[in-house]
Amino acid sequence: MNKKIRKIGIITGGGDCSGLNAVINGITKAAVNKYGLEVVGFTRGYSGLYKNDYRPLGLRSVSGIMHEGGTILKSSNKDNLFNLPFEQPDGSVIYKDVSDEAVKNLKYLGVDALIVIGGDGTLTSARDFSRKGIPVIGVPKTIDNDLPSTDVTFGYNTSLETITDALDKIHTTAFSHDRVMVVEVMGRNSGWLALEGGLAGSADVILIPEIPYDLTSVVEKIRQRDAFGRNFSIVVVSEGAKPKDGKQHIREIIKDSADSIRLGGIGQVITDQLQELVPEHEVRHTNLAYIQRGGVTSQFDRALGLLFGVNAVDLLMSGGSGRMVQLRGRKITSVPLEEVVGSGEVGETSRGGGKTVDPEGQYVQAAKAIGICFGDSSNLDE
Repeated sequence: MNKKIRKIGIITGGGDCSGLNAVINGITKAAVNKYGLEVVGFTRGYSGLYKNDYRPLGLRSVSGIMHEGGTILKSSNKDNLFNLPFEQPDGSVIYKDVSDEAVKNLKYLGVDALIVIGGDGTLTSARDFSRKGIPVIGVPKTIDNDLPSTDVTFGYNTSLETITDALDKIHTTAFSHDRVMVVEVMGRNSGWLALEGGLAGSADVILIPEIPYDLTSVVEKIRQRDAFGRNFSIVVVSEGAKPKDGKQHIREIIKDSADSIRLGGIGQVITDQLQELVPEHEVRHTNLAYIQRGGVTSQFDRALGLLFGVNAVDLLMSGGSGRMVQLRGRKITSVPLEEVVGSGEVGETSRGGGKTVDPEGQYVQAAKAIGICFGDSSNLDE
């Protein structure tokens, strides 16, 4: 056991998701019960580490939070302490590396190590703090399930349940009014949410970033269903989907965010286009947006979050640092953070290795086998 560690800090960074509180619960209870450690949680991600904004965590403070979505520590995806923006009196912005101030705060509080829960941006800073000599363990978090080196991330399962439930409800409206219903889901550059949610929710068309689409194929699919007597269709669209020879639809650019490009809005674009191409149908659009992030945490995400939290503490106390816990099969192991986010310069995240859908993989091929259209040329008759 690493006797140098007596007090650990927890950070939850990036977008919120279900399962974060389960991880906090697992870390805190394992740290207190198994190792007799003190635990503090920094509020609003790395911002709390910089501003020395924290709260003590004990058995009482984490009791009853397993089922709750979000994070009791709050979160932020705008605070990269290695490149933090400061607005000047003239309105200009300069960027400073304030990571040394954060390290001073850790020493002042007597925090010996950090467990950082987040996605690629948050874990990049975790890697960089590890390089500064702080014992750090990362815990993978994203509803998109696009982080490499782990089979699945917590939050993903709850989001899939939300998408499936929404599609079940939308299905009845589509049937009742003979409508084409376009449902946009999250996922950035990975189509896992659209693919698995669409499969479970009986979608007729699934459009994902990995397979550029041609709307003529989508129209063909809709008309195949009409001819078969199924006068309605469900089209699930990933926010990162793009047409052949086209670009992804950017909703906005957040300049002070580490992940500044925000995708979204492609569902409305496709709805407007389909309304012209299939005028015999009413085409309606629903964007599930942030509904996918919240809600009561599923059993799977509670269990996985808890296992990640406990194993993160065990890894830290066995001398591990600069590593991320991961799920491989049914076993929790670990991997160097540099294999997850890259080994680039400070603040540099390698996003090229993200986990994306294989267009030739089993999921896509199974979907095509049952007649789901991906907007390519491989439509199947009903």
